[in-house]
Amino acid sequence: MGNCCLRKHHGETDSSVVQPHPIGDIRLQISLPKTTYKAAREKAPTVSSTSLQGQEKKRSKSVRATTNSNTPSPKDWNLERVNKKDGVFRDYRLYCFCYSALKASTRKFSSKNLIGQGGFGDVYKGYVSYCNMNAAAKPSEGFPIAIKRLRKTALQGDEQWENERKFMSKLSHPNIVKLIGYCREGEHRMLVYEYMKGGSLEAQLMAKDATQLHWRRRTKLALGVAKALHCLHTRGAPVIHRDLKASNVLLDDDFNAKLSDFGLAKYGPKDDQDHIMTRVLGTKGYIAPEYIATGHVTLKTDVYSFGVVLLEIFSGSCAGKKYSDGMAGDLTKWAEPYLSNRQQLHCVIDQRLGNNFPVEKAHKFAELILRCLDSDPTSRPTMTEVVADLEELHENTSSNRISDHVTAFTPCPPHRRIFPTRNGCQA
Repeated sequence: MGNCCLRKHHGETDSSVVQPHPIGDIRLQISLPKTTYKAAREKAPTVSSTSLQGQEKKRSKSVRATTNSNTPSPKDWNLERVNKKDGVFRDYRLYCFCYSALKASTRKFSSKNLIGQGGFGDVYKGYVSYCNMNAAAKPSEGFPIAIKRLRKTALQGDEQWENERKFMSKLSHPNIVKLIGYCREGEHRMLVYEYMKGGSLEAQLMAKDATQLHWRRRTKLALGVAKALHCLHTRGAPVIHRDLKASNVLLDDDFNAKLSDFGLAKYGPKDDQDHIMTRVLGTKGYIAPEYIATGHVTLKTDVYSFGVVLLEIFSGSCAGKKYSDGMAGDLTKWAEPYLSNRQQLHCVIDQRLGNNFPVEKAHKFAELILRCLDSDPTSRPTMTEVVADLEELHENTSSNRISDHVTAFTPCPPHRRIFPTRNGCQA
């Protein structure tokens, strides 16, 4: 099984990587042959014991300082230990894994360990040891990690791999998936993340039994994603994600949402710019209309994509979902007329919620969706405003029922969703 190792790539050492020593904190020791040591003692000048003790203490402190600064112990490794600056969390420490270690941790990339697939590559679940980050002999002796393995045939794969490593090594936030390390060995390119037990938001929304996604949990998920985007947009050098969608929002076992996949991320416009120009990349159904039309990207491009994710959380449908006839539905165009109509809100809200949601807050949630989806990017809210609105919606959620506020249901035109009909609304 391979060890974690610090490597030089193209003649340079990656300064963002630290090397955990496999057996912990090592004190520097130099030993000489006995004959040499004896001769050195005989030739050495006489020094008082007090002076020797003082020199020894100084030397000991110097050795400890050097050792602690250059050879961190695995026990000191802590995902939550970060430096704070201007409200942004940063943690530049990454592990560089050997290919053999990751291969062993996934049982040779077994299909049984495969937990996800995408355009970039496949994602595997592995286990590594707590003490030295080697492959764990069995799951109980380590902790789980997620390994994204670049597919060799992936278009622009190397570029996106490096882009994601660059951005995620500089970001640390409770609502952004933690990048633990990477592997760049020969033709192999892999990224190693914390394992997210809850899977993706898309998978949760598409599950037939979504009883766990009650109203308060949905507002919690929306708020978590909003905080992640707020972190990106309010940095000293703002970052535009460019690929925000439900499948790129991952959940832990307590339904905390964390943003992932920074392969398309870019730095935002500088002070003297109002946008950046780039070719149109992303996922159909989530891309802002002005980006498609002009190639102009701003922070408000992300806000539009976030509006689509809000609509998915609200409606229980996914924007990129293909239906039984093989066509992809346009969720935003279908939903917009009903989001602004208080009497028809029940036609767009997820039927699996039943009547168990506060109607007034649901209306405000719908209004926020419409603001984020505004065709004029300058009219969309900032993520600072979005976070404030969602915090208000999430706090003090009551148990008002829709029947307390809506007395008449108006039949809705059909929409090709995957759920059965209810109250005259075609799902």
